[in-house]
Amino acid sequence: MCRNIRTLFNFDPPATDEEILAASLQYVRKITGFNKPSKVNEEAFNQAINEIAMVTRNLLDSLETSAEPRNREVEAERARIRAAERFGAK
Repeated sequence: MCRNIRTLFNFDPPATDEEILAASLQYVRKITGFNKPSKVNEEAFNQAINEIAMVTRNLLDSLETSAEPRNREVEAERARIRAAERFGAK
């Protein structure tokens, strides 16, 4: 379930609000065990997603590094190579 949570720090361009929200959704799904909450839990579930997204944005905005920003395309290609090595090429 958490395979969709990716590193969001130190990319050029920076992580989008949509990426942060997607990671927050995956995190809340993982810790609650709900893929989709019941109606009675829906408000708390969505509130947690929004609060985690806000805290994540604040964290990413406050972190500092001297490393060069990573390139999304290069990182995606590295992930494809690792997957091919791990699971075999298709």
